Amino acid sequence: MDVFYSYTYGSAGWLFLQAAPLIATPTIILTVLSPDVREPTPLEEYFSRSLGITMLFLGIMIVLLTGSVPLTSSISDTTNAGVTTEASDPKAPYAVPTLTISFLYHSAMSTFCYARYNTSGQSAFILGSIGSGGLAAVGLWCILFASSSGRISRKTGADKRTSGFPFGNKESASAKKKQMGKVI
Repeated sequence: MDVFYSYTYGSAGWLFLQAAPLIATPTIILTVLSPDVREPTPLEEYFSRSLGITMLFLGIMIVLLTGSVPLTSSISDTTNAGVTTEASDPKAPYAVPTLTISFLYHSAMSTFCYARYNTSGQSAFILGSIGSGGLAAVGLWCILFASSSGRISRKTGADKRTSGFPFGNKESASAKKKQMGKVI
């Protein structure tokens, strides 16, 4: 579950890092990305600041909706072992959908930044692509491996969700042979 927390807080931190210059200094952002130095128009300033504010609140929503910050007022509710991404978990009912949407966001931003880097050659875009791509990779890992608890068989001790295709599961086969020997 540590990777899940790292993804949640890393995603919020990355969004905050991108939002801060958009809100505070749209002139510097325009100067860095534009070939000619000029003052931003009121429309450019509005879009820059509104995008920054949107990114701030998206980061906050990711942290809150994944259950990384407990939103209960009772101490007994917060003494459980931790946050899970199970749909039945009352502390984080929207963890998996929020995780999926934030993964899709980071994937789209990584692709967009890479495409802009290829057309413009500016290093700011490749840095954005690397940051968003790294978070997208961790988000995919969380979706695949941290979003449900394993179903362990009482008899064999193996995960029930695995199959023998395309390779045989020799560990499971040996456990079955041992059990057959005990039954007879």
